[in-house]
Amino acid sequence: MPRCSLSRWITPLVVLLISTTVSSAQSSMNATVAEAVAFADSAETLLYDLGVKAGRAAWVQANFITHDTEILAAEANEAYVAAAVGLATEAARFNGLDLDYDTARKLNALRTSLTMPAPNDAAKTAELSQISARMESTYGRGEYCPDGADGECLSLPDMSQIMAQSRDADELLDVWTGWRTVSPAMRTDYQRFVDLMNEGARDLGFTDVGAMWRSNYDMDPDDFAAELDRLWGQVQPLYEGLHCYVRAGLAEEYGEDTVPLDEPLPAHLLGNMWAQQWGNIYDLVAPASSDPGYDLTELIDEEGMDAIEMVQTGERFFTSLGLDPLPETFYERSLFTKPADRDVVCHASAWDLDDQDDLRIKMCIEPNAEDFQTIHHELGHNYYQRAYKNLTTLYRGSANDGFHEALGDAVALSVTPAYLVELGLLDEEPPASSDIGLLLRDALDKIAFLPFGLLVDQYRWKVFSGEIGPDEYNAAWWELREQYQGIQAPNARTEDLFDPGAKYHVPANVPYTRYFLAHILQFQFHRSLCEAAGYEGPLNRCSIYGNEEAGRRLDAMMQMGASRPWPEALEALTGSPEMDATAIIDYFAPLMTWLDEQNAGRSCGW
Repeated sequence: MPRCSLSRWITPLVVLLISTTVSSAQSSMNATVAEAVAFADSAETLLYDLGVKAGRAAWVQANFITHDTEILAAEANEAYVAAAVGLATEAARFNGLDLDYDTARKLNALRTSLTMPAPNDAAKTAELSQISARMESTYGRGEYCPDGADGECLSLPDMSQIMAQSRDADELLDVWTGWRTVSPAMRTDYQRFVDLMNEGARDLGFTDVGAMWRSNYDMDPDDFAAELDRLWGQVQPLYEGLHCYVRAGLAEEYGEDTVPLDEPLPAHLLGNMWAQQWGNIYDLVAPASSDPGYDLTELIDEEGMDAIEMVQTGERFFTSLGLDPLPETFYERSLFTKPADRDVVCHASAWDLDDQDDLRIKMCIEPNAEDFQTIHHELGHNYYQRAYKNLTTLYRGSANDGFHEALGDAVALSVTPAYLVELGLLDEEPPASSDIGLLLRDALDKIAFLPFGLLVDQYRWKVFSGEIGPDEYNAAWWELREQYQGIQAPNARTEDLFDPGAKYHVPANVPYTRYFLAHILQFQFHRSLCEAAGYEGPLNRCSIYGNEEAGRRLDAMMQMGASRPWPEALEALTGSPEMDATAIIDYFAPLMTWLDEQNAGRSCGW
């Protein structure tokens, strides 16, 4: 979610920063501890000022979409990014100095904040920027024009809708293949992109870009990679059971010639362009009795809840934990419904405009179950943002980049039948036998996502390190898809193609591990909060609503922000400094038992 902060004049500050950075390489040998401390302090001041300005410009642009607001937001963001790039390069001056904890942590945060490190060469930096813009534009303009379509072309949203709704295997294959005609043009650019970024990473003191990204996790980069594989090993049995069950359902729908029962799943039949989430094919694999016993959207409608009441209900969830109410300005300044007189960005997001108390959400709320859960998720971000407001600028963030999303999702896991009974929306909890359909639907999105969430960066880290060379960009991608997901391409994928580029985060150079971590941590957070609340029973039925001990644990972690290594923040909440994916197994235990029963006699695996 956007953490939008921001403020005044930018250009003179950026010019000063750039001029300082240019001379930094020459003076790095003479850097002192005192200079490092002063630099960290001035960097925080600069980033705060530019951040507040950029955030306010972004808020206005999202809520009043015009040509001018887009320009103003882009200019403010460009100034912030330019400053961050310059500060990261300048921070490298102080590598090797014996610094106090806070200064060292803040300088490392500056160095690892970049995802696209540029070389210390103006011409190469310009080339890197041009390649980045070109790849993003190629992706953004991407479309597929089917033969015989009378000139009508399909955008990615058009194709995504077909992937979600069609049950025609030939149509799905055509659209799946068609989208991947967009990315081969990126292949040569991506190779040069990797070379230039690696040079920039080395200039900052890292062996390659992958090591730089992994250095942002308070662990040795190689140890962190091993940690991810350990977590995957904990949840792999549940994924394999889901995979086996889904394969049988797809084979029944499309025939075993199309979906062989002893092979990886065809990538085009899972309801999603990248086969990263499978919820869109729930109707093909839903259990015979999948009625959860209630419809939350109907309950909201019967109660006559409007957008404000839905948000107030979400806020009461947090105050029931002993946390303070949101400031009055939250209700005055947030956007809750779509205005009738202008276009706005309706995508739900949580905002912190001044790193203090100017908290807001931006949503076009509809009275339905999805938005009810989303409100709880977004307010989780707001409460996290406020909890660390007393820290300095570089510490105002989550313990690692997976924590913020994990916390919002963990809160949403407490929207259970028991919680709805507490609210008076539901008279009584349905029997536990009603949970299988809900758990399966959740698993088709959250469990199916896990191997994909892991492999996207596994792939790029190997590319950055040189383990995967340009001559095997495509083959290596599909080897990892099969290894982790048990998914295969539905037709021949040769090395003149570039299928990784068909996923936005690759050409846009957005790290992906955060999404894997968020999916792991949300269940660990949920289990620990339920234990703190003294709950006993199926984990998927637990809600921490009304429990102040759970709120105390949550607040203790949130107040730490990014000031301490994430294992310490995790321990403050869970009692353990280690990530533990067994909470997922606990949450989905009823489904796992059911899947084992359904898969009896089947040959699972690939």
